[in-house]
Amino acid sequence: MSSPAQPPAASLVQSVDWLAIAPPTIVAVVGLVVLVADLFVAEHRKALLGWTSAAGLAVATVMLLPLLDGDRSTFCLTGDAAVCSYTADRFTLVIQFLVLGGALLAALLSVTALKDARKELPEGEYWFLLLSSAAGAALLPASRDLATLIVALEVASLPAFALVGLRYGDRKSSEAALKFFLSSVTATAVSLMGISFVYATTGTLYLTQVADRIQNVDGQFHTLAQTGVVLTLVGFAFKTAAVPFHFWVPDTYVGAPLPIAAYLSVIGKAVGFSGLILVTVVALPSYAAVWGPALAALAALTMTVGNVGALHQQATRAYSAVRLLAWSSVGQAGYLLVPIAAAAYSGDAEKSIGSTVAYALMYGAVNLGAFAVAALVGRTKSLNRVADYRGLYASSPLSALLLAFFLLCLAGLPPGVIGLFAKVTVFSAAVDAGLGWLAVIMAVNVVIALFYYLQWTALLFRAPEGEPEKHRVPGPVTAAIALTGVLGIALSGAPQLVLRFTDTGLF
Repeated sequence: MSSPAQPPAASLVQSVDWLAIAPPTIVAVVGLVVLVADLFVAEHRKALLGWTSAAGLAVATVMLLPLLDGDRSTFCLTGDAAVCSYTADRFTLVIQFLVLGGALLAALLSVTALKDARKELPEGEYWFLLLSSAAGAALLPASRDLATLIVALEVASLPAFALVGLRYGDRKSSEAALKFFLSSVTATAVSLMGISFVYATTGTLYLTQVADRIQNVDGQFHTLAQTGVVLTLVGFAFKTAAVPFHFWVPDTYVGAPLPIAAYLSVIGKAVGFSGLILVTVVALPSYAAVWGPALAALAALTMTVGNVGALHQQATRAYSAVRLLAWSSVGQAGYLLVPIAAAAYSGDAEKSIGSTVAYALMYGAVNLGAFAVAALVGRTKSLNRVADYRGLYASSPLSALLLAFFLLCLAGLPPGVIGLFAKVTVFSAAVDAGLGWLAVIMAVNVVIALFYYLQWTALLFRAPEGEPEKHRVPGPVTAAIALTGVLGIALSGAPQLVLRFTDTGLF
């Protein structure tokens, strides 16, 4: 007599590994605590909410350390412990470090921004939304099934829409939030359509099982599977701000509070690129012939349009500094796409993905530093034009020197050794994969970018027009600038640490 069938519920999950899920869980719990505490904290003590949020992000970042000992997985199938929804491997930890560290720096900038806003921004809601988004962003790189991946993506994205448009009575902010919302919702709809096609052809949502089963799809479903792959890629291209899905970036960065623009420029990209890596390299390696050429073309188009857009920014135009950083971030997204495309052609996909992660760490540190200095200048120059940075060295020598260092890192010039190292790593990934044409396009774009980065850098040391205006640096902004500066300088002194740290362990 056959044994009774196992109840469906018993086959779903194992017990929860609370240590593995601690980083995103801590951020989510602190977000809820801040939301409830906002009801009881007096108006003149609202700053406590900000410091509580920053402390929660710091604790979550520290909780990554116990996970370095080895890979941990949870929410696994009881019938197959190797198939899990959440995995804390080296790739997960590196991206979570970037996300939580970046969110912490954005929180430090936000403490001052909220104080300066004079009640234009509701503090309780602001901190709850920021922490909710950070929790979703920290969950995404650990996701190993398509359902969890999409849920994490939306938990990271939905609060960001509200953060962009949170400023009371600001039409520019509302317009930016609407553009961001519409583009992101479209991306999600396209991704869900693609994922539904993949699920229809494979019968599973787990990435490793998709990778196995999609190779043996019946001939009549082959076109459906290919369509699903393409639609999923298009959805993530929106999230990474790849051209031609980048149109929302400049206006969104200008309309958002500056700390949120900084957050989106780094954490938003980390979310998009980590999701793209998981979908392509982990779930769909057998379809490399489909996504490899597509990502290579997107990389070439994105870096070119981004750098040309940054080149055309007028120094005297309102918010031109933020717009330049926005277009620059589009160009940098193109560089980040190069190694992912190279993974389709390379015999060592893990090395290629490591190049993307290494570049993301460099970009995250120095781009947040540039936004931190922009936040400092924006306190006295509300239009935040590139021209407003003329003579910054005369009024704030250390800030000017650090901004020059950050811009040189983004350009890939000494003394920004980490920027040069990261670009060489990405360039090598393209050459090793046989994508010589893409390496040439990247080299041309690096030269284009040199012009506007060096032009802004030179402006910092020119004689100021009139009396130099002193910039009083608040403590939280000082901490953000100092942390990014120390990290950038330390990595420039020992760039090999980045590659050692970015051994992803995905394979």
